Amino acid sequence: MRFRSSKQEYLAAFSYASLTDVVLQLLIFFLLSSAFVIQSGVKVQLPKALLREQETRSQIIVSVDGEGNVYLNSRPLTMDQLLTQVRDLLRKEPDQVVIIQADRNVTLQKAVEAMDAVKSAGGTRFLIATEPLE
Repeated sequence: MRFRSSKQEYLAAFSYASLTDVVLQLLIFFLLSSAFVIQSGVKVQLPKALLREQETRSQIIVSVDGEGNVYLNSRPLTMDQLLTQVRDLLRKEPDQVVIIQADRNVTLQKAVEAMDAVKSAGGTRFLIATEPLE
């Protein structure tokens, strides 16, 4: 009968293969997940501006596309529905910023109607989304 010795034998060299696999898997994960952090929502051609302000707080995005359709966080709504849903969102968190994304080809009247609906719902902080000048 052969007994194992109580002495452990150590490997003379460290194998980097498993460490390399883990690092590459993390790299692939972050590359793939960062691809989904693009700005989602309605396709709107934003007007251009020289300066751009970034807002990082909680925000409500109201979009008006080129045909005058209104969206709240990418969901199509009528103006009456916009008013009630923005009111509900502002009740939960009253300090939210409302970002107006109006297509550059939409009439100013539609963008103002969307802003009026948000003001009627209690919105006080507004930003107008723009693209930087090239």
